[in-house]
Amino acid sequence: MAKILIIDDEAPIRASLREILEYEGYQVQEAENGVEGVRLAAKFSYDAVFCDIKMPEMDGMEVLDAFSEKQIKTCVVMISGHATVPTAVESLKKGAYDFIQKPLDLNRILLTVRHAMEQGELVKETERLNRKIQTERSTAIVGKSNGIREIVEMICTVAPTDARVLITGGNGTGKELVARQLHELSLRHDASFVEVNCAAIPSELIESELFGHEKGAFTSAIKQRKGKFEQAEGGTIFLDEIGDMSASAQAKVLRALQENKIVRVGGEKEITVDVRVIAATNKDLRSEIKAGRFREDLFHRLAVILMHVPALNERRSDIPLLVHHFLQGICEQHGKVQMEVTTDAMKQLEQANWTGNIRELRNVVERLVILTPKGEKISGSLVKRFGGLSD
Repeated sequence: MAKILIIDDEAPIRASLREILEYEGYQVQEAENGVEGVRLAAKFSYDAVFCDIKMPEMDGMEVLDAFSEKQIKTCVVMISGHATVPTAVESLKKGAYDFIQKPLDLNRILLTVRHAMEQGELVKETERLNRKIQTERSTAIVGKSNGIREIVEMICTVAPTDARVLITGGNGTGKELVARQLHELSLRHDASFVEVNCAAIPSELIESELFGHEKGAFTSAIKQRKGKFEQAEGGTIFLDEIGDMSASAQAKVLRALQENKIVRVGGEKEITVDVRVIAATNKDLRSEIKAGRFREDLFHRLAVILMHVPALNERRSDIPLLVHHFLQGICEQHGKVQMEVTTDAMKQLEQANWTGNIRELRNVVERLVILTPKGEKISGSLVKRFGGLSD
């Protein structure tokens, strides 16, 4: 049953709309002001929203802005008894689906709802197909080795839950792909996947990056800024290289995990957040704990599920599959005809020492695609000449 939210400060209007929509079989909820409407829309999923423009506290235009900021995706139909052409145009620019004048016309309402439902279904189907394409192109986990099969099976088991996951493995092994697959197969897949590289952010900025800051919190804080935790609301935050996080940031992340609340830098207000946390590291965190560089309590909070991604040298049987996978995408990217690899060349690739793991293998394949003469196969001699492989 389709769900519709009515946001209007006039009780008679809400009652009239409810009667019409419920008679047609829709499930209806009401909000008597914009603030309550935004709260409900952020908490529940609606197929359509009817929203008045002239309301106290928060008017309809501000509701549209809040929907955009919170990434609330639904068809919003604006209603007003004081409509002007500029107002209608502005609401449509802000993302409204349609604009209806009061007094409300029964046929217009029902026709608008029907079209909004159809539009919503098209948007959902488009997003589903885009997500499928994106997953197949960028987050595919390629391989049939025992280690990779175990990873894939665990992803399928763990993804639908909200359990925190700690992914370990060397640089370039594909920890980010595992994290993305966990998100794509989760119940949060429609929300954001926000990645934070803890090693790439200076220690003095990591807290602002994660939790945001208030205006004036420090010299360059010229305006309020949301952090990654707030940006990931309803979705997943991926803390990559968490072993490089400062002690101060570790303490705040621990509190966020314990209480599901954060405080922006320079602020005092606690902000409730609903995010799934996935972390990754190339370090041995147990050794880091013994050395006093990583909090043991944070480790146990993060490591509800532990997943180790094997190094490429431990899964050499997957190299031919990976090479062909990379060839397909790289040849398409560079506008080249699909290239072949000779048996001798593939043998060299399988026997090489891949200290940079899958990232290094992809770079080598791209180099060979670019430097192999047109019409030739990627041969053993070309791998020796351009591969830059170590034994």
